[in-house]
Amino acid sequence: MTIQELYKAIDGNYDSAKRILQMDRLIEKFIVRLLDDKSFEKLQTARRSMDPTALFEASHAMKGVLANLGLDNLSSMASTVAEEFRPGKSRTMNDEALNEHLDRLAQKFTATVSAINEFVNSGK
Repeated sequence: MTIQELYKAIDGNYDSAKRILQMDRLIEKFIVRLLDDKSFEKLQTARRSMDPTALFEASHAMKGVLANLGLDNLSSMASTVAEEFRPGKSRTMNDEALNEHLDRLAQKFTATVSAINEFVNSGK
């Protein structure tokens, strides 16, 4: 599997990642590092406690990491959560809608991680 094939499989924006990271070997290096990134775990922990500050910080960090990798759809989903809990801003989603959104984000993130693992195991 090539890096371009991986990006197609995960609904990523390879061109965006290429603009930021410039070389395929750097894209590969950093997409694989997503497997060790803790922002998704932090978001899940914050979700269980419904701590607004932790929800903002974890989703904001996740948004940035995903955007730099060209994972625009996932980044947008994380951004929605960050904006929901941005300090000084009123919430627009009720808890049920938020949990549904977080479920969709978790499903997409899990599928993305699975595809990256397949990419790594394929020997690139």
